[in-house]
Formats: sequence, structure tokens, C-alpha cells
Amino acid sequence: MGTQNLCELHRRTAERLGPRVALRHKQAGQFCDLSWADYRRQADDAAAGFNSQGIRIGDRIAILSENRWEWLIADHAILSCGAADVPLHAPLAAAQVEYQVGHSESRGIVVSGQCQADKVFAVLDALPLLEFLVSFEPIISPPDCRLKLLTWDGLKHRGWQMGAAGRQEIARREAAISGGNLATIIYTSGTTGNPKGVMLSHDNLLTNAVGTGKISFMEPDDVLLSWLPYSHIYARTVDHYLTTWAGITVALAESIETLISDLEAVQPMWLTAVPRFYEKVWNSVAELVPPERDDRLRTLFGPRIRQLTSGGAPLPQHVCRAFHAAGLPLLEGYGLTESSPVISFNNSQSFKIGSVGQAIENVEVRIAEDGEILTRGPHVMQGYWKNPTATAETIRDGWLFTGDVGKLDDEGFLSITDRKKDLFVTSAGKNIAPSELERLLTSDPFIDQAVVYGDGRHFISALIVPNEASLKAEATKLGCDWNVTDGFVTTAVLVDFMQSRIDAVMEVVSQPERVKRCLLLDKPFQLAADELTATMKVRRRHILAKYDRELAALYG
Repeated sequence: MGTQNLCELHRRTAERLGPRVALRHKQAGQFCDLSWADYRRQADDAAAGFNSQGIRIGDRIAILSENRWEWLIADHAILSCGAADVPLHAPLAAAQVEYQVGHSESRGIVVSGQCQADKVFAVLDALPLLEFLVSFEPIISPPDCRLKLLTWDGLKHRGWQMGAAGRQEIARREAAISGGNLATIIYTSGTTGNPKGVMLSHDNLLTNAVGTGKISFMEPDDVLLSWLPYSHIYARTVDHYLTTWAGITVALAESIETLISDLEAVQPMWLTAVPRFYEKVWNSVAELVPPERDDRLRTLFGPRIRQLTSGGAPLPQHVCRAFHAAGLPLLEGYGLTESSPVISFNNSQSFKIGSVGQAIENVEVRIAEDGEILTRGPHVMQGYWKNPTATAETIRDGWLFTGDVGKLDDEGFLSITDRKKDLFVTSAGKNIAPSELERLLTSDPFIDQAVVYGDGRHFISALIVPNEASLKAEATKLGCDWNVTDGFVTTAVLVDFMQSRIDAVMEVVSQPERVKRCLLLDKPFQLAADELTATMKVRRRHILAKYDRELAALYG
């Protein structure tokens, strides 16, 4: 490959492309451009600034910020110091910030502004190793704050003042970084207890970005619209490092709320997203007749779109087929934080709907006797930070035990059946794969989200998030009220109507697998309520625990 580390990857691309546009971001409602040369210059200034704060090779610096162009520069700056960054999900509560910053032993933290800084200030007494805080926006600190506080511009100015000596130190450090050096610690969103810190090296991330890039078929003038959180490994590798390898422009969406309007403004060739986004788009057009529906889908994504990719959670097949029918190649892949993340991916020249593609370059996949997916290669994490026991349980003889159940076909296409830990057994001894049933349920246009329940029970039930607009329209047709009690839609006619639709989609599975009763929630599962992960994946066990009393009541 010829590239030693992520720093060298970015520097080579910046030197090669110089004045071309690297990043496009919004300011005052308008998209502004940042060239590759300026991108690298600002990263060097910030790296020298971090070095001026005493950062040593191997240290950790946390980043607590929403997506913004400065986040990407901060990442490259931290890596150029020889340090590792610890990206934190922006919605984290103060206690979660305390754990991840403390557990990673971070010496510094970069925040977006006052809201995120206040989380740090609230738990500062529990973070004795934290020495400084850098903020992209101006903030006000408590009067007794012991941290050294710097603005982002102030940090870069300190680095710029170091001049040639600062640049020489950066060059020395980058030259000393091997592929095995730690690049990041990413904390997984655990369903119970504290999350584990996944240690990924420069080689993990670099080989994964390049391997995925080789089957992406990007072209020099391509533009990718980026909106998934950079604190998550999917966007980090694909939107950030892969695009650097390919040398294409990344346009940052302002927010998930503006994504559709940003698509219209940017007209990208590429979009990476999660299934929940595509499901919501599909639900908005599902009731239209096919020609009108297909036209609407193509209009939403713009005239230049060549590829839509999906990862982070299972993609419903009916959604994938509908996008393909509209001439929009929606390609699904698979991976996890511990695998940097891509294990397999469909691509425009080789894909099967319903699968997550074939293994990428230098990645091995095999299926264990119990159906668990195992993978081996340079993408496998170094281990869990300060947790050798969990590391030994997850990596055995070089193979990463993914915890997912799946199968490989004769051509090497991988299909995911379920999470191994999510499989449950009814009181009659029937093994149930909940994600398969949930995919069936959400294939109905009246159902947006579903979580099935029934471990140890004599039949299966489900929590259903209905498509509110469709169900309210049906209520009008049926001449009934929309009654909500304690967060549940309780109108008996509507519950019976939804159960009839559930019965219809369940006809393709055996009687013991069918969902016999349901509860209708009046609002979608929420990230803020810890019901979704950062990639909008349903946290099944958390949700089932939250609604355990109401579900148990269905069984008398």
C-alpha cells in the first residue's frame, strides 16, 4: 500500500490536490469550501498547538462535539501528535462523559461549545488526569475551573507561532508512527453496564478504508454528503478516511433535519446512511403509485446520485428492492466497531439484495458451528482498552467473534440472521430470531419500527411504532378517535386493524413464530431516551426492559 499511517495518507492527498475542494460546510446558511491545502495547514497548526500543551506520543485527547468541519481537522491534528483521540457521542450525559474521559485517561478534551463544556465542568472533580479543554466556540467557564481553557483559534495560533520548529516536531512524530500505533479508542454503546473502549490502530483504519475504497469506484470529481456522527466508526472510516484516500469532496450536512434540503443544495454522487433513514424516506412515498413514487425518490436524491450505501443495522429488503426499482442503487454492508468497521459490502458491480455483500480485500469470514460469524484480518481491533478478559473472550486465535449469526452462500455473499445474544426461546422450546420477525413487520407500510418479545412465553408479542400519518388517515376512514394512554395508542379499532396487518405479514413464518398480540406506541423510539444507538439502531434489550410491565400484561 505504501502508506505508513493515517497522517501520511492525509498529507499525501493534501499535497497532491492542493487548491481543490476537500470540505464543504455551511456557514450562515450557505455552503463554504475548504481546500486540501488549507485543510492540512489548519491540521498542522492545531497539532503544533496540542504539542505546546505537553501532549506526548501515546496520550489520549477526547472529542465531544456534534459533526462539524473542525471535528475532522481536530482528528488529523491529534493523530499528527502521535496521540489517540477518544470520540464521544454528542448526546452523552455528563455521567457518561465522566466515565469515558476518565477510563481512557484523556489529558485533554475538545468540545463544540458551551453545552458540551458544561458536561465536562459538571464532572470535573472526578477527572483528575484532565488538564485542558479546547472549544470550537467561545464558552464561559466556572470561576473555580482548574482546567487550562483554549479557544480553537487560540490553539491553532499557538501552533502557528511555533513556526518551523513546530513543523519539524510534527514531521518527527509522524515518521515515528507505525501501523500498529493506537489511533483511537471508541466506546461501544453497551446495552447494560459501562461501554467497552475499542482500540483501533492506524493500520486497522487505513487498511479498512483502502479495502472499502477499492470496491467503491469513486471518481475524482465526486462529492459525498456526510451526516452520520463522526464519533461512530462507520462515518469515521467511510466518510472521513476513505474519502481522503479517494481524494473526493466531503460536504457536511447541517443536521439530520436539513438532510433533504442539503441533498438538493449539494446534489452529491454519494450518500452514506443507516436503514432508519431509508425506511423513513420510503414510508413518505410508499402510498404513491409506482411511476410517481420512483420519480419522487429520484427527485429527493438528486440527478447526480450514483450510489447510496447502508450500514450499522439490518436494511429491510422491501426498502432495498424499491430503491433499486427506482434506479437508485442502495447497497448494504456489514461490520462493527471492533472490525474498523467494514467486514463485507455489496458494490455496484457485485451485489445481492438481502445480503451484506462479500468480504472486502484482506478480510476473512467464516461461520462457526453454532452459526456465529467470525472474521480475521488487519481490520480486527487491538482489543478492549484496559479489559484483557473481554478481549480474550472476543478475539480467539486471531478470529474476531462478532456475536452475529449468519450464513455464506457459494459465491461468498454473507447474510445476517440475527444477533447471537438476541435469540430467545419460547416456553414451547422454539428458537426465535427477533430481527427476522422485525424485518417482516416493518415491511408493512403502516409499521415504522418494531421490537418483538417472548422469551420464555407461550406466544410472541411486539412493540409497534406505527406510521402515524397512515394510521391517522385510517382512523378517519374508520370514523374512530385517536386515543392515547400512557404513551400507547389505545383505540381498540386501531389496535385490531394493526393486528390484522401483522397477521398478514406473519403468514410466511410458522405458527410459533407469529406475533399474536401488539402494543402501539404513540411516538418513535428516541436517541435521547437511550432507545436507539448513534446509528439509529434499536436497543432491543433496553426497550424491552423499559416496557416489560406493559408487555407482561399481554400474557394475563
